[in-house]
This record gives sequence, structure tokens and C-alpha cells, in this order.
Amino acid sequence: MMFQRLFLPQFFLLLSLTTATAKRLNTIPRLSPIGPRVWRDQPDKTTLGEFDGEDFETFFYEQTLDHFNYRPESYDTFLQRYLINSKYWGGANVSAPILVYLGAEAPIDGDLAAIGFLVDNAVQFNSLLVYIEHRYYGKSIPFGSREEALKDASKLGYFNSAQAIADYAAIIIHIKETLTTLYSPVIVIGGSYGGMLASWFRLKYPHIALGALASSAPILYFDDITPQDGYYSIVTKDFREASETCYQTIKTSWSEIDELASKPDGLSMLSKKFKTCNPLTDASKLKDHLDTMYASAAQYNRPPTYPINEVCKGIDGGGFGDDILSRIFGGLVAYNGNLSCYVNARTDPSETAVGWRWQTCSEMAIPIGVGNNSMFPPDPFDLEDYIEHCKSMYGVPTRPHWVTTYYGGHSIKLILQRFASNIIFSNGLRDPYSSGGVLENISDTVVAVKTANGSHCLDILFAEETDPEWLVTQRKIEIKIIKEWINKYYADLTMF
Repeated sequence: MMFQRLFLPQFFLLLSLTTATAKRLNTIPRLSPIGPRVWRDQPDKTTLGEFDGEDFETFFYEQTLDHFNYRPESYDTFLQRYLINSKYWGGANVSAPILVYLGAEAPIDGDLAAIGFLVDNAVQFNSLLVYIEHRYYGKSIPFGSREEALKDASKLGYFNSAQAIADYAAIIIHIKETLTTLYSPVIVIGGSYGGMLASWFRLKYPHIALGALASSAPILYFDDITPQDGYYSIVTKDFREASETCYQTIKTSWSEIDELASKPDGLSMLSKKFKTCNPLTDASKLKDHLDTMYASAAQYNRPPTYPINEVCKGIDGGGFGDDILSRIFGGLVAYNGNLSCYVNARTDPSETAVGWRWQTCSEMAIPIGVGNNSMFPPDPFDLEDYIEHCKSMYGVPTRPHWVTTYYGGHSIKLILQRFASNIIFSNGLRDPYSSGGVLENISDTVVAVKTANGSHCLDILFAEETDPEWLVTQRKIEIKIIKEWINKYYADLTMF
């Protein structure tokens, strides 16, 4: 049986690592706050040129390899990268706040350029800004090299979320001690997987972080708390609301692709129609590519362009012909622009793809499947198949229940309202991952801030002049809540 539907980053790059069967490989976009850059008219915030990078100073902390054991090898160290911007900081003498961005499944460079919530609000908070890179990504690599660190499960075993948030705790304490600012309140911020880390950090290290902003954090998409088809149900809903004819065309297209592929020279005809970069050997790579495109358009359906609308304009416009597959190709061109070829280009997996594959195979096993009420073919998640596939790759099985064992998730309102505080779970309801998010207030201080039209991590990106009013309002609400946390902390501080 095939490897199950994952939130692996750029998983279509890893198809060569799987075994082809009659069942198509299912792919969805990576769990990332940034997403793909495909729109020419949107500002590209994936490079450092979009903000004054000179305000950031880079440091490397000698990090402990294993925070949870006392074996001799546990005391090995590696250099972990973090960056500080002190331009607007009020200083240690007044215990001014510290805003800390928790890096996720990628080098920190892209987040520096895209995650603007900290920079945009540094002046009004008089805050120190800190961005910390996640272990095993970017320049924060144990064992001397990426090749050695990713060599086998013995080295990869130190690559997990618990070690990552312990890293963050050690670095934050180090920064506060170095700057002699022990009473500065710390707010941790993260998006997507990083948003999960932020919420979990607040739960595990409340003595270090006063509060957390967890943007688009699907902490309930584990252990069947969320229905498996939640993600693709929202993708389908987003497209259907944009255009009924677009939705119907996509829904019909899968059988059309299979029918043509089954004919003599059908794969050659598909390759020509979709201008594939290499001849198709089966229909699965084309369907996987389209699946990823639709899911990505929904997850990152941001203003002002709104990718779903663009894809549907391409499909409904019929610029390449009126038949179903020509319309689907029109959507492909609308999403990507005019390229020399589309689909199955030969590329090497990124470090994020390789690293995130381990994380999803070890602990971050989100069971995403497709149900019957979808514009995609039904494709239920098979946990046993998933575990066996991961075991064949790494020699160790997935621990699908560990996230809920270590961090919780079941009966979350019943549990967290009794001890948790100062967490914002923000979501946009057009984001497919919002199906696994916290969408209702748990208590007066563990709150859900959601927008009907929002997409993935939109609230923590740099503010733009074109931002709609509902997005501006969402950010204002978050800022107001964080200020209340900080003001209460300062008031309590005077009592001690």
C-alpha cells in the first residue's frame, strides 16, 4: 500500500523514495508559515532585502545535544544560531519585554524576512527581538555536518520537538543572563509547526515565557482528535465557494486523467497536454502535483491576489480549450505563470524536505486523509501502512500517540482551563489546517482569535497597506491581549 497523505514539505520532491502502486501518492503542502512564492504582483518577502537586516546581530549558542539524559554522549554540543534586534528595546533597567520567534522546519533566514509581527510591533512594546533557529536546520546542525546529522536514526533520534523547545529555553535564559534582564517578560511567537512549539513552550516552560502567540497551530490534528478529512474538506469548501464550476471541473478531472492514462499513448498525450518536464510514466505524478497545487492555493490563499481565485479563473476561463483537462491546465498556468514546463521537474530534496520527513515519521504524524465529500478522490489514512513505511525508511516505527501523551490534546478545554494561561491560538478559517486548531476560547486567558476569511499564519506576516480590515483588526486584538499580559505581569512584579 502507498505511503499516506502527509504534511511533508515539498513532498512531491521525494517521490523517488517511494514505491509506485496503483494507488496514487497523496501530497499536501508543508506545514510552514511562509508558503510558496508564485505570484509576480505580490512583494517577495523570502529574502532579507525586504527589511533592514543590519538591525539584527547573529550569535551562536553552544547547545547541549540531549537535554533529557545523562549518558556521556548526551553532553555533546553543537552551535545553534539565533539573532537579536535591540534597536527598539527599552533596556534591562526597566525590564522591557522580549519577543522571541521560535523557528520551525526550515532555516531561520526565510522567517526573518517574512515574519513581521515582531518587527512591526517592536516600537510599541519597546521590545528586544529574538529569532531562534530550530535544531537540524540551517546553520544549527549537530554532529559537525548535515550529512552526518541525518545519517541514521541514531543521529536523528535527537531531532524532535521536546529537544527543540528545551533548546529555546536554554537560549532564552542565556540571553536574559547575558543582558542582566532577568525580569523582562518573554512572549514566544510561532506559526504553523512553530505555533505548536510556541503553545507547548508556554505549557512546559511557564517560568520562562509569560505568554505565547500560536498562529495556525494544528495541535488537535493528532491521534484522531480531528477528523482525518478535515484538511481536504476545507480545501474543497474554499474552491466551491470561489466557483461552483471550478469545483465541479476539478472533481471530474481525476477520472478524466485516469481514463486518458489507460489508453494507448495516453501518458504521452497527458505529458504533452500538461507540458510535463519529463515524460509521465504513470498518472500519479500529475495527480500529486495538482493535489499539491490546490491544497497550497487554499492554505496560502492570501490577499490581495487570492490564489484560489486565480486558479479558478484559469480553469473557468477556458483559455486552453473547453474540455476538462485543458481547463485544468489553464488553472496550472494561472497558478504558476508561463513556464517552459510543468510537473515532475527533476530537483533535489531540500534540507527542509529531508528533515521534515523524519519529524513526521517519528512523532509529528498528522493523520490526514480524504473522505467521500470532497473534490478529491477518497483516500483514507491508514496508520498501520504509515508506520510500516516509516519503519522501512528509518528502521524505527512512528510514535503516533506521543504528541498527545507528552503535550496533551484530548479533552483540551477540560484540561487546560484548570492550569494553562496566556496563550493565543489564532486561525484563519479558510486555512485547511484550521480544522485541527483551537477555535474556541478555553478560558479567559487561553483564547482563540479567528477570522472567517484568513489563511495560514497571515496574522504574523509583515503588515501590508493592502491588508483587509479584518486582518488589521485580528492583529490589534492579539496586540491588546499581549499588552494586558505584560501589564499584569509588571503590576505583579511590584508586589515582590
